[in-house]
Amino acid sequence: MIRTLIIDDVPLARDRLKRCLADDAEIEIVGECDNGEKAVADIRSLAPDLIFLDVQMPALDGFGVLEALRGERAPVVIFVTAYNEYAIQAFEVNALDYLLKPVDFERLNKAVVRAKARLAQLNRDDHFDSRVRAMLEDIKTGSKYIKRLTIKLTGRTILLPTDEIDWIETHGNYMKVHAGRESHLIRATMQSLETKLNPEKFVRVHRSAIVNVEKIKEIYPRSNGDQDLVLQNGRQLMLSRNYRDKFFAVLGDL
Repeated sequence: MIRTLIIDDVPLARDRLKRCLADDAEIEIVGECDNGEKAVADIRSLAPDLIFLDVQMPALDGFGVLEALRGERAPVVIFVTAYNEYAIQAFEVNALDYLLKPVDFERLNKAVVRAKARLAQLNRDDHFDSRVRAMLEDIKTGSKYIKRLTIKLTGRTILLPTDEIDWIETHGNYMKVHAGRESHLIRATMQSLETKLNPEKFVRVHRSAIVNVEKIKEIYPRSNGDQDLVLQNGRQLMLSRNYRDKFFAVLGDL
């Protein structure tokens, strides 16, 4: 749910916004304010994700509200006003959109769609930042084995926890990492990954594959000494007899 606060000194304007937003199941109206001073207090106490903010209000105007919150975690801001001359100033304070009264439903809907996209991106960024902090903490505490793989994609970088990895296979000059329904290519070698991954969880099952033993569901023997491994996701891998002893030694330690 997107926690939403409506800030406007005109009751009819607040009511119109509430009616326009009423059918959006993702929008939760957590409060409304009729002046800037109350808006600052409510933003701090209610922590909304999104605010609809009027410009001209008694005591403290919309820009004053944002100035009072400078340096604090700010919600996504959509200005709603009867005056078009403040548009440039609104975007200078990083407002997402600027709507003129009376608010057109279609125009409002487009602004809300943009707000949802902005919030989704902010959530991804927060998640990324938390993973970076966790990775740095691992480095700080001197963890011997990596807990995350860094996967570089076009325009972004994924930090994949090793616990989420099902198995890894060679793929030409790359290694292909399988995790759930996703797979990613990384530039690495089988030998380098073996030294970085926790050997109590990740074990070589043949010359071109490493498996996370915690993702194995069943093991079936073959007549020639090899084994069939069935993962929790249904994927079937072969355990070569050349790696069998080391594999079962790891299982015995779990």
